[in-house]
Amino acid sequence: MENSKLQLQMERVKQMIDEARAITILSHINPDADTLGTALGIFALLFKQGKRVEVVNASTQLPKHLDFLPFFSKLKHKIDFADSLIITCDAGSLDRFGFDLTGRMIINIDHHISNTFFGDVNVVFPNDASTSQVAFKLFSTIYPINAQTATAFYTALLSDTRYFTTSNVTPEVFDIARELVARGANPVDIAKNFTQRRSLSSVRVLERALHSLTLTMNGQVATMQILLEDIEATGATMPDMEGIVDYGRSLATVELAVLLIELKEGWRVSIRSKTVDITPLAKSFGGGGHKVAAGFTLSKAEYTQSAVKCHSQIATQITQLRILQ
Repeated sequence: MENSKLQLQMERVKQMIDEARAITILSHINPDADTLGTALGIFALLFKQGKRVEVVNASTQLPKHLDFLPFFSKLKHKIDFADSLIITCDAGSLDRFGFDLTGRMIINIDHHISNTFFGDVNVVFPNDASTSQVAFKLFSTIYPINAQTATAFYTALLSDTRYFTTSNVTPEVFDIARELVARGANPVDIAKNFTQRRSLSSVRVLERALHSLTLTMNGQVATMQILLEDIEATGATMPDMEGIVDYGRSLATVELAVLLIELKEGWRVSIRSKTVDITPLAKSFGGGGHKVAAGFTLSKAEYTQSAVKCHSQIATQITQLRILQ
C-alpha cells in the first residue's frame, strides 16, 4: 500500500518540479538536523539538476555544528522567489515555517503523526524514523542520489534516530543508511561533528538545566527549566538547548521528561516519553510531534494556568500507564 501511494506521489512531485519556474525549500523554525539535512539534501539534488532553487529558514540562529552540511552557506532567512513551488521539510503545520504561504503550491514532506496535511501533495509517513527517510524514498526514484545529498540525508537520519536507538528504527532504516554511505556519506566525519563540536555555552546551559531537575510522581516524571537569566548568563542560543530534555528521560525511573524554556515572548515546552503517547497532550496545547517526542509553546499569560493543566494531564497519562502495566 505504501509503495503504490509513494509511486503516485513521486509522479506528481516530479511533474510539479518539472513545471515549476522556481522552487523554494523550507525547513522549520528553531531547526534541527532532520529539517536542515532533509532540506539541504533536496537542494543538492535540484541544484545539480539545474533547477532555479533556494533553501530558506526563518530563524536567524542556526546550529553551528551543522555547518559541515553541503550547501549550508546557501541557507537564507527570507524567500526571494515570487510564486515559487514550495517544498516543506519536517513540520506538521504551516505555522512552523514562519512565512505566509497563501496561494503557493506546496509539497509537504514529513514524518510527524500530528501532520495536518496542508500541502497540495502530502508525502507523510509517520512510521518513518526521519523526514530524510521519507525524502530518500521519494527522490531516489526521481534523481540519482549524489554524495552531497547522501551526506545531508544520513546526518538527518542519524540525528532523528538518536544514533539508531529510537523505537522506530527498522531494517529499512539500516538499509537506507547503508545506501547513503555507499553513495558518499562518511559516517565517521558526520558522527564527529555531532559528538565533538559542542559549544561552551551549550555545556554551561546544560549545567543549569540539570541543577533545576526535579522528580515527581514517584520518580516517573522529570522536569527541568531554563530561565531567561540562564540563557543570558551562558550566552546560549536555541540550538545549544537541543537534546537537553533527553537527559531527564535517561533516568531509570522516568517515563516522561519535560523541559521548560523561558523566552521573551513566552515558554517553549519539550516533552519526551519512553512509552506513553504524548501527541494528544501536545495537540491540546496547540503543538504536535511524535508519539514519544513532542512539544508546544505558551504565551506568558497562558503559562501559569496551562502549566497546571499540563501537569494534570501528565498525571492522568502516568496513571493510565500504571493501569496498562
